[in-house]
Amino acid sequence: MSNEFEKSAKMLINLAFEEDLHDGIDITSEALLDRSETGEARIIAREDGIVCGLKLVPFIVQKFASGLEYRSLCSDGEFVSKDTPILKLSGQAIDLLKIERTILNFLGRLSGIATLTHRFVDLANDSNAKVFDTRKTTPGWRRLEKYAVKCGGGENHRMGLFDAVLIKDNHLAMLDSSEQGWLPRVELALKKIRQSSPDVTVQIEVDNLEQLKALLPLHPDIILLDNMTNAQLSEAVRLRGDHRIELEASGGVRLSTVAEIAATGVERISVGALTHSAVNFDFGMDWMEEM
Repeated sequence: MSNEFEKSAKMLINLAFEEDLHDGIDITSEALLDRSETGEARIIAREDGIVCGLKLVPFIVQKFASGLEYRSLCSDGEFVSKDTPILKLSGQAIDLLKIERTILNFLGRLSGIATLTHRFVDLANDSNAKVFDTRKTTPGWRRLEKYAVKCGGGENHRMGLFDAVLIKDNHLAMLDSSEQGWLPRVELALKKIRQSSPDVTVQIEVDNLEQLKALLPLHPDIILLDNMTNAQLSEAVRLRGDHRIELEASGGVRLSTVAEIAATGVERISVGALTHSAVNFDFGMDWMEEM
């Protein structure tokens, strides 16, 4: 677990604490229960899928109810069937109820992303194409959501604007209004990037095959083929020939279309839906015995 991942996790958990408890009190449980009452509970999967978020449990417990004991019953990235217990918690009943929703929220969000990613990856498995996420993430959640994509078998695109170059269609449109047009400006930019940051991945987005043809001699690392038909994707693969350039399909990729896209021969498929359209995975907390 990287320092940046841990930093993001703790920031979000602190926000969850403020949202749910503010001053640290669950007024319902405090009115109903005594501090002396203890219990044991399990988090149960209510559907089949990929678990993700168990690595956050220590941070959540530390923030919400440090006296609780917990034990993971599986690992992040593991497939579980409906009714499988994934986490055991024990301690004061008030604390168990205090922490319940936050644990379920984090596990549900991240496991939903991991499970959806797994479905996309599984459908593309008969090809050489890998499934990538995008920057279409929930503000503040990016590192956690990209971790969930990895747990589901997907790959991470750039983390942000700082760690890879992606010259997008809006860059080209802006440059196209100049007297020289976009191509000389892009060529000059690539030279500068390779001189100053030779290890940085360079990707360029194109809207049509004519742009692709113009860029092939510049040898970027990746060319992103935006919203192209499968016929156009196949033609792009043919045009690329033996250039050592990876091709990435992007734009409106769905579960119903990803297999056909993968069959065109592209090496990469980026899917914004992995993070912006994943449905929360259904978990529940059940008491293990009478309190």
